Amino acid sequence: MQSDLLRYEREAWAQGHRRVCGIDEVGRGPLAGPVVAAAVILPVDFEHSKLTDSKKLAARQRESIYEELVSNGSVEWGVAFVDVQEIDRINILQATWKAMAVARASLRAPTDWTLVDGLRVPPLGECQTAIVGGDARSLSIAAASVIAKVTRDRHMMELDAQYPLYGFARHKGYGTSFHLRMLSELGPCPLHRRSFEPVA
Repeated sequence: MQSDLLRYEREAWAQGHRRVCGIDEVGRGPLAGPVVAAAVILPVDFEHSKLTDSKKLAARQRESIYEELVSNGSVEWGVAFVDVQEIDRINILQATWKAMAVARASLRAPTDWTLVDGLRVPPLGECQTAIVGGDARSLSIAAASVIAKVTRDRHMMELDAQYPLYGFARHKGYGTSFHLRMLSELGPCPLHRRSFEPVA
C-alpha cells in the first residue's frame, strides 16, 4: 500500500526528526560516466500513486515523475556527481559515498535524519536508517532514485554527442555487448573508468 511507503519517514517524524531525507545513487556499475546521487525531502502529506524504485519504471514514466518532483515546490532535492577521474582515484565505493554526502549537503538546510538505500554509509553519520531495497520501500528513497536516474541518463545522452561512436545514449555506460565491442575496437575514451576491469 502507498501509505506503507512512508513508514520509515513516519517513524523518524514521530521521534521528532522533521527534516528526513531519502538518498539513492545510480551509476555504480557502468564502465563509463559519473556516479550520481540524489537526496530528497518530501512533505509530510506527500502522495504519489506511481512513484517507486526507478528500475521498475519505464523511461517515459521516470521522466514524467521526475518533472513532477522537481517542479513541486514542497519537494526539496539535491544532486551530486562524482566524475570518472575521482572514481578511479578513490574507488567506486568511496565515490558513491562521496556523491551521497555531497547531495545531502546541497539541500537548503541540514537534515535531522537520513534514509539510505542499501547498507549504512559512514560519511552520512549516525543519524541514518539503512534500508535494503529501500528504493521500493520508502517514497523518499524512491524519489531520490528517480531524480538520480533521470539526471544521470540525461547527462550520458549529452556526453554521447561528444563521443558518438560508443553509443552512450543507448546504454548509459553500462557494459552491454555493443559497448564492449566498441571499447574493444576503439579503446577507452576520457569517459571510461580505467579502474574497472573490462576497461583496464
